[in-house]
This record gives sequence, C-alpha cells and structure tokens, in this order.
Amino acid sequence: MTVRAAAVGLSLILQTSFATEAAMANPTYQLLQFDELEGWAEDDHQAAFDVFLSTCGDMRDPAWEAICAVAHEGHEARGFFERFFTPVLIEDGKDALFTGYFEPELRGSRTRGGPYQYPLYRLPSGVSSPWLTRREIEETDALSGKGLEIAWIDDPVDVFFLQVQGSGRVALDTGGGIRVGYGGANGHEYSSIGLELVRRGIYESHQVSADVIRNWVRNNGEEGLQLLWANDSFVFFREVNEVPANMGPLGAMNRSVTTMRTVAIDPTYIPYGAPVWIEKQGANPLNRLMVAQDTGSAIRGSQRADIFFGTGDEAGRQAGRVKDGGRMVVLMPIQSAYALLPDVIE
Repeated sequence: MTVRAAAVGLSLILQTSFATEAAMANPTYQLLQFDELEGWAEDDHQAAFDVFLSTCGDMRDPAWEAICAVAHEGHEARGFFERFFTPVLIEDGKDALFTGYFEPELRGSRTRGGPYQYPLYRLPSGVSSPWLTRREIEETDALSGKGLEIAWIDDPVDVFFLQVQGSGRVALDTGGGIRVGYGGANGHEYSSIGLELVRRGIYESHQVSADVIRNWVRNNGEEGLQLLWANDSFVFFREVNEVPANMGPLGAMNRSVTTMRTVAIDPTYIPYGAPVWIEKQGANPLNRLMVAQDTGSAIRGSQRADIFFGTGDEAGRQAGRVKDGGRMVVLMPIQSAYALLPDVIE
C-alpha cells in the first residue's frame, strides 16, 4: 500500500483477520439523517473537511469529482457535508470492530554494528508470490549479502512490529533519521502472534496486548524470537523521505494520513477518500467524522475500521488499547446513495 497495503493495525497482532468470504458478503444499505448520527453537531467539521480536501482530488468517480470541485470553491464545513451527502449505514452481518494503528519510531544505523543487528530489507528482485516464509527467510539468512538492507535496527521485536504497521521512522545513530514505508511482501497470510500465545496456553485472550507480546518475546530469548515465526508473512520496505517530517505516513491513497482523522477501511464497501462517521464505543468513546484514506490486510468488512493515532510510543500505547464495537456510517454523494435502490432500507 503504498504504506499499508499489507500493513495492519495492532489488531492483527491480537487476532486473525476476517475470513475472505466475509468481505464478499452481500451488504445491506440504510439511509440515515444527520440528526441520527450521535454527536454529529459537536464535532469539528472543519478539521474533517480539510482532510477530505487533501485526497478528494484523487477520486475518479464522476459524482465524487463533482463534489470535490464544489468543496474547493470554499464552504462552511458542516453545511457542506449536510448539503451534498447522505449518511449510509452499510452492514454485512458482522459486528462493528474498531482498532487503532500508529507510526512507530525505531533506533537504527545505516551500518551493522554494536546493537544494530536486525535489518529492514528492500524487496528483492524476482520475488514470486508466495515466496519464502518468515521462518525460511530468517533461518537461512536468505536475504543477507544482497545489498538489500535499508537500515539496521537494535531490536528484533521492533522490526516485527514495524512490519505489522507497514511504515515508520528510524532515528539514526549518526543523527537525523529516515522514513520507511511498505515496499512489498512475501505473499503469505498473516497469522496472529497473540492467538498463538493463547493457543499455547501461555495467556488467556483477554490478557494479550501489544506490550504483553513485546515483553514475552524479549524475555524468552530464542524461544521468543521463534514465536514470531508463527507468522509466515514478511514485509519489505522502501524509503519515503519525500514526506515532510511534520506530516503523517503515506496511506493507501499515497497521501499522508492525519492523526485521529484518517481511518483505514475495507475498500470493497467504502471508497477511498469518502468521509466516514465513527461512533466508537468502549472505555474512551469517540464520535467523529474521519476520512477513509487507508486499508490493511486485517480490515475486512463493512463495519471494520482502523483509526490512525499518530506517531511514536504514546500513539502506539493508545492504539494498542482500542478494540471496541460501535457503528460506522459512510457519507455518500446524494445521487450515489439513492442509486443503491432498490437495496436501500429507508
């Protein structure tokens, strides 16, 4: 993806993705009114409007192109959304699930030495799909000596989590840093490390979190590292230093994502660039207008979403705590919403 084509939020560490057939389920559509969206009047619509403007120009459907053109003429944000869109609830028989993702920050070096022993690799040429598994790559050093190393990292668990996230920043030992994004994958499906710990009887499912996994791997030496081999998927990277440091990583639209305003969705149901109203439940409820600018291999289903929490450790802690139900409503151009008839439930 660009950055997240095979990347996912922390949800993938803790659970398996939806089955493929879930993404193919026949959806149902229900048209709603804006006053049926919980907390709609209280949101910062201008913040969402600015994010919408950043990517709507990349949408190629005529209805969306027309709305984007109108948006660039300048409008009061809330009025713009209410005038040109209809809220549509799309359901596929699966309960809503919200998780979070973030951009990690790692410590690394351009050269191998000292603590910097764990490489981030570019995609090798001639890789077919599926290629070698994670275990086969690491156990046989299949990539060493090919000049594919972008940087060397001081922690193998950080490398693994970076592959899960799909993008991140590396602070270099010589000063400065680089940014890396998704550059390809070996073609194997992700297998949940969290579920593997549960399967082995080490933890109950409610005990598993990103920090728990990190600590278990780090505290169990070779056995800890071999736990990561339960995930056959292996992600390669590319440098994306053209993205300014003050902006978020590139999402599936090849544009920077925005903290707490970008959401990763399943494009089977929701078009990239569409405004999406989030009603997330849980310990920290969230009612907010976001924009569908990203996706991930665990994001399957019309009510499945991954919220971007930003960059760094604190963002990672916040993202890792999110595993909540709720409701997601996509804002569609009025004519596109009614074109769903006769399948629409009014």
